[in-house]
Amino acid sequence: MKDLQSDLELIVEAAREAGALALSERAKGLTIRSKVGGSPVTQADLAVDDLLKTRLLGARPDHGWLSEETADGPERLTRRRIFVVDPIDGTVAYMKDRPWWCVPIAIVEDGRPIAAVVHAPALDETFTATAGGGAFLNGRPILASDTADLDDAAVLGDGRMFADVSLWPEPWPAMRWEKRNALAYRLALVAAGAFDAAIAPSPKWDWDVAAGALIAQEAGARVSDHHGRPWTFNRADPRQAGLVCAAPALWPLIVGRTRSIPLPADLP
Repeated sequence: MKDLQSDLELIVEAAREAGALALSERAKGLTIRSKVGGSPVTQADLAVDDLLKTRLLGARPDHGWLSEETADGPERLTRRRIFVVDPIDGTVAYMKDRPWWCVPIAIVEDGRPIAAVVHAPALDETFTATAGGGAFLNGRPILASDTADLDDAAVLGDGRMFADVSLWPEPWPAMRWEKRNALAYRLALVAAGAFDAAIAPSPKWDWDVAAGALIAQEAGARVSDHHGRPWTFNRADPRQAGLVCAAPALWPLIVGRTRSIPLPADLP
């Protein structure tokens, strides 16, 4: 536990430094370009990636590295522990000066997150967790909600998809839908009980969900792909098939429905 606390302190300090740098870069003005696939990237994303790589690998040179803004390679697969990082999760919100972006960092050991931080600088919110140590928001313990009924549940996701009756053998109850750009922040909000669930039955990158997954699980939420399969990180293909993060009583009700969406053929 002492070792995990030291790891947590390292990544929390790094996330706060990264958040401060991102705020500074935005204040100076952003240079925006499109990556392969069309998603935007700014000079701040790259500057934060460089800062985190230097800071974290300088402190733990034996760890591997997986980041949205660093070219991936097979070397990380040889490491028992790796850092999984999204320099700025929710880049679109960040570009538009909306507060729902964050810096998520996880330490993954043998495929499972063991320490995690999701830092939302514009909101002054820092979510943290260690394996077996509980989940916290700004140092205060948090718990997932005890909601047990999908009707009127507060859910993060694209409500339009769930209103499409052609996709679902059984229509969904009336739920209160909201959107947040950053996936890691969605998981953290479920962990804190601010929302009852987050649903996205499409592939998600490890760097978007690894940190939030540990925080949500340590807060008592259940996390899986949309077929109910648990997530394993640091695989050759760093994606998960889908996302269901929910209050424990809601999770089986959601997965029972989302199983109707096929798993991607190109994922294990």
